[in-house]
Amino acid sequence: MSRYRPWDELDRGLVHALRIDARAPFTRVAAVLGTSTQTVARRYARLRNDSGLRIAGLLYPQGEPWVIRLTAGDAAADVGQALAKRADTSWVRLASGGTEVVAVVHMTPPDLLLRDIPRTAGITAISAHYLLRMYLGGPSAWRGSSRVLTDDQERQLQPPPVDRKPVVLGDADRRLLDVLLEDGRTSYGELAVATGWSAATVAKRLAELRTSGALFFDVQVEADEVATGQALIWLSVQPAELDNVARAIADHDESTVVAATTGRTNLLVNVRCPTPERLHAYLTGRLAFDAIAAAETSPGWEDLKAAGPVRLRTPASVDK
Repeated sequence: MSRYRPWDELDRGLVHALRIDARAPFTRVAAVLGTSTQTVARRYARLRNDSGLRIAGLLYPQGEPWVIRLTAGDAAADVGQALAKRADTSWVRLASGGTEVVAVVHMTPPDLLLRDIPRTAGITAISAHYLLRMYLGGPSAWRGSSRVLTDDQERQLQPPPVDRKPVVLGDADRRLLDVLLEDGRTSYGELAVATGWSAATVAKRLAELRTSGALFFDVQVEADEVATGQALIWLSVQPAELDNVARAIADHDESTVVAATTGRTNLLVNVRCPTPERLHAYLTGRLAFDAIAAAETSPGWEDLKAAGPVRLRTPASVDK
């Protein structure tokens, strides 16, 4: 029997709200959801304990983004664990029954990673695919499991727009980011203690890092009741139709990642479907674009690393 508690409409609404703005004050979230601040705080704490809800503050990855695909048979788990420990990987998954490793690596040049992998690891195949364009994924929220808010409710929660520009990080910024990596909703008071700044300075700096695009928040849920059954789909799309197909797929509730890549295939899609039957229906229905010449489906086995480290701290929930 699963140890996770089933979600209700309020749970789904809260997760949806956090995926729009992970640091939205509980007072604002409560007003949008039509409930009390205390109820939202209690539900947030319960989702952390019962469903593994985690919010991590992350620097936008630096370096060139590549998808590395390795076939390693019995050694795949060891290779995947080694990749998950690297600072330059932002996503590592065991796929295809645990015989394949797929990882997103941010580095320049990419051959440094290939030289780091031991020759004795049992790898029988390897390919590297440069990420040309992200249509969905990274800082953009996946809405499939929790799309319950109306357009008007979403607008009330939208954070300030991002105006991407370079920022210089100091020692206090590093301390700030270390804390946010563990808990993206850490209060301004706690962040002030960690950085040596005032709470007002912390709030201002945090806003600067977010609006510059340097910092984003990743919302992860271990027990997402609709997010089970992941699969990577490697697509070959007619180049003239690639942009149209990618945009259409990015709008599907099932899609969590849509990226144009180099290689024998040119579009990578990650989908989440609750059952094999739903995955089959998606592949034969919503994904049936005339411009798709070929598709290879690689079922997910285990996510070894998401956007950030997998360990979760459990401080008391606070309305920030």
